[in-house]
Amino acid sequence: MTERKPAGVSFESWVDKQIRESEQRGDISRLPGFGKPLESLEAPYDENWWIKRKMQREGVSVLPPTLALRKEAEDVAEAVSGARTEAEVRRMLTEVNEKIRTAVRRPPPGPMLNLKPFDIDAVVDEWRAARDRS
Repeated sequence: MTERKPAGVSFESWVDKQIRESEQRGDISRLPGFGKPLESLEAPYDENWWIKRKMQREGVSVLPPTLALRKEAEDVAEAVSGARTEAEVRRMLTEVNEKIRTAVRRPPPGPMLNLKPFDIDAVVDEWRAARDRS
């Protein structure tokens, strides 16, 4: 809608007219979700619901860089147990260690990182021991 409200017309009347004309053209019936129940009607009100939904749809992370790196390190530590080869374990740890070292040298904005690089040899030894037990 690029049309401006004409002078002398109340805002409510102008909006009502725009809605009525849109309904008559069938624009409203073509909107996504038309005729479907509203999601999360029972959920408590969240004024940022639309921001969260948009970010989820777009796959955007809201974590500060330090927290995102902490999460990545956590995920790598969990993923190590599922690695098939020692080379894969070393590759995963080397990649996250490089990011940790970079963040330690030049701290990104956000909370303290509180991470140190993984001891690759120690993690590989644990990985081998876990595989031997299986």
